[in-house]
Amino acid sequence: MAQVDSSQSREHFGSRLGFILAAAGAAVGLGNIWGFPTQAASNGGGAFLLVYLVMILVVAFPMLVVEMAIGRHGQANPVDSMRSLTANSIGKRVGAAVGWIGLSVPSAVLAFYSIVGGWLICFLLGAVTDVLGMETATAWFKGSSIERNLFGTITFYVLTILIVQGGVKEGIEKWSTRLMPALFILFGLLFIYIMTQSGAMEGLKHYLIPDFEKVMDRKLILAAMGQGFFSLTIGGCSMLIYGSYLSKKENLPKMAMNVTLVDTAVAFISGLVVMPAMFVAMQKGVQIYAEDGSLLSSDTLVFTVLPLMFDSLGLLGQLFAIVFFLLLTIAALTSSISMLECPVALVSERFNTKRTPTSWVLGGLIALFSVVIVYNFGELFGLVAMVATQYLQPAALLFCLFGGWVWNRHSKIKELEQGCPEFTQGWFGKLWPTYVKFVCPILVATVIWASFG
Repeated sequence: MAQVDSSQSREHFGSRLGFILAAAGAAVGLGNIWGFPTQAASNGGGAFLLVYLVMILVVAFPMLVVEMAIGRHGQANPVDSMRSLTANSIGKRVGAAVGWIGLSVPSAVLAFYSIVGGWLICFLLGAVTDVLGMETATAWFKGSSIERNLFGTITFYVLTILIVQGGVKEGIEKWSTRLMPALFILFGLLFIYIMTQSGAMEGLKHYLIPDFEKVMDRKLILAAMGQGFFSLTIGGCSMLIYGSYLSKKENLPKMAMNVTLVDTAVAFISGLVVMPAMFVAMQKGVQIYAEDGSLLSSDTLVFTVLPLMFDSLGLLGQLFAIVFFLLLTIAALTSSISMLECPVALVSERFNTKRTPTSWVLGGLIALFSVVIVYNFGELFGLVAMVATQYLQPAALLFCLFGGWVWNRHSKIKELEQGCPEFTQGWFGKLWPTYVKFVCPILVATVIWASFG
């Protein structure tokens, strides 16, 4: 089990499972439950799934090891961890700048993500009031008024801040070990329920049986690579900060692999639920695909198609709507706590401030930005989402280049040998330092280039 080093007062995760579930929780967000099935549905189902699984191992996993290793090596927030990779004074300055750019990613993402999280809370409450027959309340929760969006966003922030203020063990770890198993149980229930509906089997076949002709499609490969990359929040600082709370005794590649497997399992299971649900909805007369085979309303799939399916299934459908939106809210929260943890860790370490007020002040500042977005939704929401998910993504490339080129090979290997003495004896240990130096930057640059294309 991870113990706090006597030489350092830095808080560490209390258990391996706690770390794996917290880090996987940071990675598991709406990207897995909303983005992944949508991408799979748009890109030939099974073919996309197959390429995605390969890309996770080829691109995302080696990068995850780098990011977690940087955090554990630095034992600090992203800015100071990046500075610790080199003794060169210019290198330190550049490293700090990369850390600051990296930190801007979770803060910018949180600004629009919390609005979506707020919608989920409102849909969840709307599903509850629907079952209770409270029509006025249901109409308000499912509407899109500014007041309703504000209520949802602020509620989502309050929940996030309450968890983060508890610290690593009492906040993040405690809640991740409760929320993540709940996620899997709810998914299981939903899958069993949906598979009893007519049309579900066709959806399952479309999802699990690949059309091998599509596997080599350039668009599909880039979409799968991008999805795998964003799914594990590479370059988003969450993995770096969680890595810094990991004991030196732990086997880092093994931990990274466990996080990758849990994250991929959630994406895979969400596809098992959402794809059959789409085909059930099509049987009920809900239009999902356009004439040319492209997805209609891909960005609002979760908010339009699935509720329509639940509505058409009577009371049981309404109850499962509650389960579904609870599931999405949990997924959103496990990600938002890691996004807020990044700036909170920086400020509390740099200025020696107490965690509770720091969490509320920083959470409040980002919340103010979200409120501005809510009031100017049409002009700002899409813009902030695009800036956060596309224009700040080169941060991942900078982390990759820094981890591959600036951090010397000997120091990198020494860090990984701390919990895994036999690291360089296996093929992964022999290949990894060269791979992250040459192959990863090319793959990351390709994903970024494709997202602008």
